[in-house]
Amino acid sequence: MKTLTIKTLALATGMALMTSGCTGSFDSVNDNPNSPTSVSPQYLLTYALEKSIDRYWGSNTRFERLNLDAAELWIQHLGRNIYSNEGDNYEASQALMLNNWQSFFNDSQLNLQRILTITDEKGSNPHANYYGVALVMRTWVFSVLTDTFGAIPYSQALQGGTDAPVLTPKYDAQEQVYTQMLADLKTANEKLSVTGPTIAGDIVYNGSILKWKKFANSLRLRLANRQAAKKPAESRVIMKEILSDPTTYPIFTSNDDNASLKTTTSRPSNNEWNETMIWGSRTDWNLSQTLVDKLVALNDPRLEVYGSQQGGVWLGVPNGLPDAIATTYLARAAKIGTAFTKADAPEVIMTLSELNFILAEAAIDGDIEGGAAVAKEYFEKGVNASMTQYGVTAPASYFTTVGTVTREKILDQKWICLFANGVEAWAEWRRTGLPVFPAKDPRSVFANDGVLPTRLPYPGSEASLNATNMKEGISLNGGTDDFKTKLWWAEK
Repeated sequence: MKTLTIKTLALATGMALMTSGCTGSFDSVNDNPNSPTSVSPQYLLTYALEKSIDRYWGSNTRFERLNLDAAELWIQHLGRNIYSNEGDNYEASQALMLNNWQSFFNDSQLNLQRILTITDEKGSNPHANYYGVALVMRTWVFSVLTDTFGAIPYSQALQGGTDAPVLTPKYDAQEQVYTQMLADLKTANEKLSVTGPTIAGDIVYNGSILKWKKFANSLRLRLANRQAAKKPAESRVIMKEILSDPTTYPIFTSNDDNASLKTTTSRPSNNEWNETMIWGSRTDWNLSQTLVDKLVALNDPRLEVYGSQQGGVWLGVPNGLPDAIATTYLARAAKIGTAFTKADAPEVIMTLSELNFILAEAAIDGDIEGGAAVAKEYFEKGVNASMTQYGVTAPASYFTTVGTVTREKILDQKWICLFANGVEAWAEWRRTGLPVFPAKDPRSVFANDGVLPTRLPYPGSEASLNATNMKEGISLNGGTDDFKTKLWWAEK
């Protein structure tokens, strides 16, 4: 669990060592006898886990919430009843780009990189399991960064304090980043040993190395599937390797394996949505009309978990409404369910349900063996795992109502199961164009020429501190530095 003492210690560690942009490193203080090189990996791990997952899930600071004030709105899980220009109408502040870029690199990656440095075989405190966990998490954070911005500093990142410091790191193309991330996850699985030394400070899996191995391999399947349309042969090899040898490459098999930050009922260890909506008294969000209408049509029992109706009727707020109209939905549209706003609600990275939909899609696309029959099996497992995750059961007629399993229906159900995990749902929509959203409400007004954002532009700090390489990154993305450029893995 998160604690204030560990948070404060590691915050001091991280802040003392930050340099400009994404180039800082702990190694600049290696000769200082009072430097944080003496900090145990467990404290660095706790801080890095908390800061990265908190940041991903929501952040309690206005204009900084990538998930809550951008992705969850763009993907039409939620809609705003006020301040529609804070995400719901496809606008985003410069603070959104700047603070997420800096936080993911400085608060997350610097601490994870420090763990890798000191627990490497040649480090000051060799420890294969800390190394493996840090490598899994560093890869996950890099996946969030590249799936948000496209080309990013990767091969030269986090080297600002090495013997040969790189203060202006080059940008690597997203395809290259994916190649290395997939390789790193395989390495992490090899490093992690269930018979090896124990770890502490783990607020995701409480020290279970087997579950970290499952997450590493499940995440590898996610990334392989995301690039499958661009690199089908490579992705099929990866999927076959993992699925054909579950002893070497274990994956999620129950909801107990879900990767999530374990929060508590006490501040500051509470869920970020609880901090924003309960302690911060923010009531700016209702369920989107798109989500409500879809779940009502399916008679889906998850609706009563995702939200609570007002006025005895299920109503969602249309996305992109001007404030004068949107505010009329505050007391009428469904509110976000307490399962997500309570203090100890988990902050989720990846679930069994999502994994099953990944495999269902891979089967129907021919990337793994089995075709439509296996796709149907994984599809039903995905739906049932999501239902079980939230303590409900699918009605007997549910799969009849859904109908024949197609790729579109797989991704439709994946979108449903990813409620609250909007950053991941946003990536999947940008990759596939699915689900197909209904026509916009005629009263809605959207910026960005009405185009649902496909990436975030680079932050102003990079234009100031690393302009030449940033320009190369823009070129590698194949477009301009805007909200409309499609990323490398986009299928259309």
